[in-house]
Amino acid sequence: MSETLGFLTLLPPVIAIVLAILTRQVFISLIVGIFLGYVILAGGNPWLGFLDTLQGLVDVFADAGNTRTIMFCALVGALIVFMQRSGGVNGFIESIDRRLRAYEDRKDGSSRIVVQLLAWITGVLVFVESSISVLTVGTLYRPIFDKLGLSREKLAYIADSSSAPSSILIPFNGWGAFIMTLLAAEGFANPFGTMLQALSYNFYAFAALALVPIVVLTGVEWGPMKHAERRARAGKVLNDNAQPVVDESLTSVEAKEGIEHRAFNMVVPIVVMVVCMPFMLAYTGWADARTLLGEGAGAGAMLFQSIGSGSGSTAVLTSVTIAILVSMAIYKAQGIFGIRESVDLVLKGIAGLIPLALLMLLAFAIGALCKKLETGIYVSELARGWLSPGLVPFLVFVVTCFIAFSTGTSWGTFAIMIPIAVPMAQEMDANVLMAIAAVLGGGVFGDHCSPISDTTILSSLASATDHIDHVKTQLPYAGLAGGIAAGLYLILGLM
Repeated sequence: MSETLGFLTLLPPVIAIVLAILTRQVFISLIVGIFLGYVILAGGNPWLGFLDTLQGLVDVFADAGNTRTIMFCALVGALIVFMQRSGGVNGFIESIDRRLRAYEDRKDGSSRIVVQLLAWITGVLVFVESSISVLTVGTLYRPIFDKLGLSREKLAYIADSSSAPSSILIPFNGWGAFIMTLLAAEGFANPFGTMLQALSYNFYAFAALALVPIVVLTGVEWGPMKHAERRARAGKVLNDNAQPVVDESLTSVEAKEGIEHRAFNMVVPIVVMVVCMPFMLAYTGWADARTLLGEGAGAGAMLFQSIGSGSGSTAVLTSVTIAILVSMAIYKAQGIFGIRESVDLVLKGIAGLIPLALLMLLAFAIGALCKKLETGIYVSELARGWLSPGLVPFLVFVVTCFIAFSTGTSWGTFAIMIPIAVPMAQEMDANVLMAIAAVLGGGVFGDHCSPISDTTILSSLASATDHIDHVKTQLPYAGLAGGIAAGLYLILGLM
């Protein structure tokens, strides 16, 4: 199909991205891109394109993984409201304030530096799933950033830059499982070992991750982020025209009167959700691991393989549900909420994240559309004729970055590019491990900064910032990390 449609396959995602940046209307931009794509598939018939657009949105829910992810995003709203209303957020802030008291009288901005580094470290440590990482960082640190006069765009950048890069560099999660599956399909006898060897060449993930503490410690900011930080220091954490993704009522839930503010009420739900993630990955992947390894496999090998084979969407949905149930139990035990009040708060939290659920629906829909249009395959085929052995890693990285940025999906880009990059590198006697890493790094670039990426959207949500403001302020930093990675691939490839 990509051969018959030609450059038309590029129009829907490109137009959606351009419109989103120019108009700041993400919903409308995505819908226009999706509609245009289905009109193209319908041979230019707008009526059929309209009907196919509606069906495409419905078909998103035909994939159980999509449905579970959308449900997870909605239920996270309930957890956020719980932690705020129970006094957990206030307790956590007061706890951090006590630890930062020694820095308050300093004129060198020590407290601001410490909080930003803590946010970065938190994002790195919650590597089990990129969505959980950005939501945890945004939820925990947003009130503290506001109090210290740090922009929400800066928080979104830190959350985003410490999520996908850490998830792919510490691949004991769904990311690692997916990549191993793709490598196994390419004939690698030890996909896990191959993946670990390739990680040392994942220059973009390392650069994006390392750039955050460098920026924080040096205080060097540029582009739109510099203006955002100046505005925040003047007491405005958001632009005058900002339209935060999250419902503002979700970010302004006051703690219940007459209760003690305890960080425990916030930390426990987060810890439960994070701990449940690898457990549920192992649980959902145990049967596949047993089939693959056989009954005689050791417990350690079974556990590792089962985590790699587990369902990420099932794990995140189950984890957040268990966290909500545990929260309800501990709040009831403390006499904070009754069952009826807890249910009301759950509904309030879900209602606050309806905009996010809609954005996730549209993101999944445009990803499926790009697959039907074969957008990634078309771009890959164009670039394939240009490649020489020394340029393989560099050009694979550049092409993968473009595909991931245009489609807003890293995993979908992995699925498109690994089957192309691996045989190509093998046939041209290029560095196969570097080519694999170039695909993984390029995919993370798209996940990191594309305005239609679910992780980018979640970062805006968790930080309660304008989505387009987040994209604009983050792009210069992502571009720098991408430029460093591209330069290294070019130099090492030619060497």
